[in-house]
Amino acid sequence: MTISENKERMLQELIRERERCRDACQRLLDAREPSRRRQVELWRDINGDSSPMPSPLPDPEEDTALFEDDPRVDAPIHIDYGTNIRLGSNVQLNYNCTIIDTCLVSIGSRTLVAPNVSFYSGTHPLDPQLRNGTRGPETGKEIHVGEDCWIGGGAIILPGVTIGRGSTVGAGSVVTKDVPPFHVVAGNPARIIRKIETTMSKELSESDRKD
Repeated sequence: MTISENKERMLQELIRERERCRDACQRLLDAREPSRRRQVELWRDINGDSSPMPSPLPDPEEDTALFEDDPRVDAPIHIDYGTNIRLGSNVQLNYNCTIIDTCLVSIGSRTLVAPNVSFYSGTHPLDPQLRNGTRGPETGKEIHVGEDCWIGGGAIILPGVTIGRGSTVGAGSVVTKDVPPFHVVAGNPARIIRKIETTMSKELSESDRKD
């Protein structure tokens, strides 16, 4: 098989994965107000998570409680592949979130993501000759958001960014650089506004010293 044939196969596979994810996102949207169980099923479909669901319980409240720690993802959501996303326990993605998961996008446990937030892990060459419209290469860098963060509405997180644990990103911010743990950043480009005083940061420092 020639290099061009291999390339064509890979391109077709990527197209199929994007189509699969698009259809899965549409199913979540079409569900309108799904039960908690159904919401989790639909997210796992988007994410490519094949882990078995717990058996249904007859009491609706008890059944809902089974998924207390599963991510809560509200429609509509816009995602390229889905399988390059890792969400921790008790994460919330509010409606109209966009995730370009060309590379891994990970979001730590108990992090809250407000409406209209975008995570862009994909990028293109700056040289327009190399970029070549839709025919040029798409590359990217991973995005990592730590545990216990809060990403304000309309924020944009750019490729290669790591947001440290417990940090807050102000609404409408464009995050171009790493954010240290337990800090507030805001603006375009986002800049550090202040440090967050919390016992969690002290606990983290003590843990680092023990290690």
